[in-house]
Amino acid sequence: MHALKTTFARLRPAVDFCALRIVETRGETLSVRQDVQEPLTRMVDRGAMVTVIHQGGYGYAATSLLTEAGLRAAVDEAKRWADISRTRSVFDYSLVQLPQPSGTYRSPHVASAPTWQRAELLELLMAESRAAKLDPRIVDWGATIALLETRQLYISHAAAVNGEPGVEQEWRFVMPGASVTAFADGDTQTRSLGGQYNGYCQQGGLEIVQASGLLGAGRRVAEEALELLTAPNCPTGTLDLLLLPEQMLLQLHESIGHPLELDRILGDERNYAGTSFVTPEMFGSYRYGSDLLNVAYDPTIPQEFASYGWDDDGSPAQKHLLIENGILRRPLGGAISQARAGLPGVANARACSWNRAPIDRMANLNIEPGDATLAELIASVDRGVLMDTNVSWSIDDSRNKFQFGCERGVLIEGGKLAGVVKNPNYRGISATFWRSLKRVGNASTAHTMGTPFCGKGEPNQIIRVGHASPACLFANIDVFGGET
Repeated sequence: MHALKTTFARLRPAVDFCALRIVETRGETLSVRQDVQEPLTRMVDRGAMVTVIHQGGYGYAATSLLTEAGLRAAVDEAKRWADISRTRSVFDYSLVQLPQPSGTYRSPHVASAPTWQRAELLELLMAESRAAKLDPRIVDWGATIALLETRQLYISHAAAVNGEPGVEQEWRFVMPGASVTAFADGDTQTRSLGGQYNGYCQQGGLEIVQASGLLGAGRRVAEEALELLTAPNCPTGTLDLLLLPEQMLLQLHESIGHPLELDRILGDERNYAGTSFVTPEMFGSYRYGSDLLNVAYDPTIPQEFASYGWDDDGSPAQKHLLIENGILRRPLGGAISQARAGLPGVANARACSWNRAPIDRMANLNIEPGDATLAELIASVDRGVLMDTNVSWSIDDSRNKFQFGCERGVLIEGGKLAGVVKNPNYRGISATFWRSLKRVGNASTAHTMGTPFCGKGEPNQIIRVGHASPACLFANIDVFGGET
């Protein structure tokens, strides 16, 4: 990467602004399914993206040919697209002042080699797999651990010419998971660790495996899957709803994260993934939730899945409250979207790889903890349902009306847990659902989670996001179960 900085400096593109982003990613996945080791998967991916702003036009081009000729061709192609867009764009990109930063960011423990002993890890996965097959009704089961390491350099051409270091960032991601499916009498129930989105993903080392609860998960999730087979269906009615962090991950992601992405608000996603019920005029005054709702964009938490020092347009990462005491304050918009909308945003222009341009992504989106223990939350409910771990979801094109299903529910009656129920579902409207928030759990109820599977953009980009949330209690929610 240091040699490429020197090569980039020699190119001398005749443009107003030019930047280079080099990304190298290495990954490996170990998995066991039904007590059989699946084929080891490994990947290496590297390349570069060049961004050009010139005379009001904006262009970019990617290359995997990391030579002077390859970079020169990418610069020329990016300039060509900037020239084309100058006469056709609805926005004058000369109004954007992209930063020219220098600095470093590293995940926890990334400076040391990972203790990635394949034989030991496979035996761990095999032990969890064997523990899960505790009953003939268990029909599918498995466990997995994935490791991903990424190095990235971002530097403007002016900084490269001046001998400045640019921004160098290194990440190490660990992604554990486990799932068990049980079947009997025509009914199928699945219980998992973190849900279908691998929710216990974090930055760091193999200490994440211990923290995630993977050790011992095989038997636990199998027992819970079997318990669901014989449980009654979730009742239908207007009830209080207590959501644990594994479900709050998706609730926060879909009904706050995506609606607040500024490029979506500006219409960029309309033809592909829909728009947003949020409009630019709402910021500063709109009541998104109750006074208890405080939502932060925070890429500064070292272990959270989407933490970083600078975004992919070079903006420095800082914590900002997007919703403060229920009032909508700030969108999820990077430097370019901020200039287009005339609104303050955050450093969240991110790309999934070297061959994609940065777009507005939610990164770490967290609910600030409240003051209640889990026991206090349960005790405050006269009649309700506790739900955990997403299993299905549906939300409309404006990210407003939604319907979510969970793997597991527990009835709450008279302030006490009153038995497991299966097929728990609830529905609501983003614009009003969060106003029903009546109590927020404290830090003891919170988990720092994430998922590698957030999709957005044309061409599509699958990217990592982080979500930390305490347990949250909502009043008078439309709850329903499966067929009786």
